[in-house]
Amino acid sequence: MRVGRAIISISAGVGRISILFWKAFLGSLSPPFYVGEFISQTSRIGADSIPVVLLMASFTGMVLAVQSYYQFYKLTAEVYVGAVVGLSMVRELGPVLTGLIVAGRAGSAMAAEIGAMRITDQIDALVTLGYDPIRFLVVPRFLGSTLMTPILTAIADVVGIGGGYLMGVHVFGINPGHFMAKMRAFVTPWDLASGLVKSFFFGAIVALASCYCGIYASSGARGVGKATTRAVVLSSVLIILCDYFLTLILF
Repeated sequence: MRVGRAIISISAGVGRISILFWKAFLGSLSPPFYVGEFISQTSRIGADSIPVVLLMASFTGMVLAVQSYYQFYKLTAEVYVGAVVGLSMVRELGPVLTGLIVAGRAGSAMAAEIGAMRITDQIDALVTLGYDPIRFLVVPRFLGSTLMTPILTAIADVVGIGGGYLMGVHVFGINPGHFMAKMRAFVTPWDLASGLVKSFFFGAIVALASCYCGIYASSGARGVGKATTRAVVLSSVLIILCDYFLTLILF
């Protein structure tokens, strides 16, 4: 019985989030467009997340340089540190870690805000006033997240590579020309493009999962807390799963 109820619950959740995605996708293609709400969400998701992304990316790049240097040093192949840092950042760590940060910072805020609106009947009030809650609440967040996550990922890539360059060249004494030459030799434009494609999907996942958890939040403050936690966990798990399948497709 428990297994059956779990399967039914999961199937219902997949169906609801699929319908939410389809409505958000259609809503993003036709008016009315709530430009003010869209701009507000791009600011919250993008600009407000930049400090955390900068901190994450810089130290990630430096850690990559340190770890790879000590391994390559044993093989007298230190010049390949740049290639490792560049490939790791643009292919995997840049998009995945940025997606997780957006989920933890912006996704949790989306779920909490919409969940609070649900339990205080504000969503029902929007319907009464003639607004479509999906268009007014979900679509701006969906568009803002899918637009800003690739931009944040590009920033993380640049800063992460810069952190690796700082450690490799100025701390470990690797020749800067060799560092950059090996990175250019191994990191192709397709590597960068594939990472940005991943981040586009990750941004959509964060917005949909967070809005879904907020819309279906149960009553009470505890329900909002559970919805916020569920949004971060669901977004993170889906990002990891999506990263695996996108890696198989893109590479």
